[in-house]
Amino acid sequence: MDYDANWKETYKDMIMTPKQALARVRSGHRVFLGTGCGEPTVLVQAMTEMAGNLADVEIVELLTKGDAPYADRKYADCFKVNSFFIGHNVRELFHEGRGDYTPILMSDIPGLFHSGQLPLDVALIQVTPPDARGKMSLGVSVDIVKAATENASLVIAQVNPQMPWTRGDSQIDIYDLDILVPADVPLLERKSQPIHEVSARIAELVAALIPSGSTVEFGLGRVPGVGRVSQAVMSALSTKHDLGIHTEMITDEIIDLIESGAVSGARKSTDRGKIVTSFCMGTKRLYDYIHDNPLFSFRPTEYVNNPDVIGRQTRMVSINMALEIDLTGQICSDSEEGNFYSGIGGQVDFNRGAASSPGGRAVIVMPATTREGRSRIVVSLSSGSGVVVTRGTVHYVVTEYGVAYLHGKSVQDRTLALVSIAHPDHREQLLKQAIEARYIRREFADVEGKFVIASQELMKTSFLLDSGTQVNFRPIHPTDEPLMRDLLYDLSKETLYYRFMSHNQRFGQKQIQNFVYVDHRKDVAIVGTLPEAYGEDIIAVGRYYLDERTNRAEVAFVIRDEWQNKGLGSFLFRHLMTIAKASGISGFTAEVLRDNKRMQAIFNHSGYKVQSRIEEGVHSFRIEF
Repeated sequence: MDYDANWKETYKDMIMTPKQALARVRSGHRVFLGTGCGEPTVLVQAMTEMAGNLADVEIVELLTKGDAPYADRKYADCFKVNSFFIGHNVRELFHEGRGDYTPILMSDIPGLFHSGQLPLDVALIQVTPPDARGKMSLGVSVDIVKAATENASLVIAQVNPQMPWTRGDSQIDIYDLDILVPADVPLLERKSQPIHEVSARIAELVAALIPSGSTVEFGLGRVPGVGRVSQAVMSALSTKHDLGIHTEMITDEIIDLIESGAVSGARKSTDRGKIVTSFCMGTKRLYDYIHDNPLFSFRPTEYVNNPDVIGRQTRMVSINMALEIDLTGQICSDSEEGNFYSGIGGQVDFNRGAASSPGGRAVIVMPATTREGRSRIVVSLSSGSGVVVTRGTVHYVVTEYGVAYLHGKSVQDRTLALVSIAHPDHREQLLKQAIEARYIRREFADVEGKFVIASQELMKTSFLLDSGTQVNFRPIHPTDEPLMRDLLYDLSKETLYYRFMSHNQRFGQKQIQNFVYVDHRKDVAIVGTLPEAYGEDIIAVGRYYLDERTNRAEVAFVIRDEWQNKGLGSFLFRHLMTIAKASGISGFTAEVLRDNKRMQAIFNHSGYKVQSRIEEGVHSFRIEF
């Protein structure tokens, strides 16, 4: 990028020293600070040095990366901070009750400026030098900075040749600024931290939910103790293909993801071939990489965080962090133990957008426990914890112990799903609390350290045979143990061999219990029943076992001999597919003996893409949804 070499002479009437420029700030002013690593540190320092001449200056910021000297207790009468997202540099100020936090969707912040609801007296920003046309770039921070620049009464710009020129909608005209302060200083940097083992495990599960060709958002939040899970997710996506990026913030990890060949943006619905973002926080490596790079399109928050824009992408996947979730699905992301911790940010914007995207997935990630070992999955949110994502709009929740899909599920179903991905040390207590809260029925009890996790409404259905007999399908229950034993010992040798690939007809109590005590998502089991005078008989069992590394499930089912060849197998298979797809599972796998032609026919006529291979007399099937 060629800057105007004589810009200081051309615009000398606009140039001031930091002290001269900040002398324009008056007591009672509302002053906006540029975001993140784009913070104009020279201007901030000059303003702080004038604290003795100021009182009641309101500092408005989204998120700053600098030392925040204005937040020092000794300046309490001079500056007060009003933040849309609480960073580590001002968190103590808020814990002490000395700051103001404005909870608001990221996409709504520019509207506060444009409407005049939050008028700005001064905006302190950082820009590149101008080019020959008098255009300057906001560089690493476009986000809400552009809206603040357009609406502040006085705009003071730190003009820094070390600021990278970013493409997209990041340019402003030099005559839209009031004062220029030349400052050739390094930008603030945020170095990446080693990936925590918990984040790596979560990232592995999340990566399985992101098919090639998806467009991905990486949320800007971090979770105490495990850092930014989204950083780990980027590292886990290197084997994907044709990924697109539409996210509010990028970090150094984006470079490795691009260079792995995973990112092309070729299948994006809008902004095809472009990485769309609004600001970045990283090191000089990232700043050099994005400088005048046509691959990147830096756009204001009004565009990047607009749920309608997000939702127009096909297969949009949002990944955002949470601090706590209750068993009904209410998610807290901005506070912890009654203290404000971060902010709403773009979480709701992207959650909404991804949920409305064709084939999209809205994902919330969190470690199962706090650093102190307390469960982040709780029966009710902690006192003072605020709801960011409501129970009605939550979709996927991922911990290091698994994935729960909650959208459209009953309170009982989502309770059991969340218990299944809680830390094992807390599951028994959560289950007891859920029963006491009447979230689940009392029949769901702890038996030998295991609990039943079963989806109810989705799993219940019926099938009318040609003979007029109605077979009812439901989740397997703990009380089905004797019925399951009867079914297994009533199967013919051929049916047993086809199902279990063994002629062994002995089933111990522990093995039968494993059939009836199942995990809601990883180990779904459905039974087909017929009413009898003494209750019911089980005539069919279908089951799938999820491999969380691939997000595919191994499927198997068995029909009592006298009820075979009546369409039950095909119906049961379709029903299991419906449940798996509703839980966000990508496909089925199955192992079928060469002679089991009926089972092979069911898979081959599933209506989905089917791959198979045979080895040592066994067909291995893979069915993609």
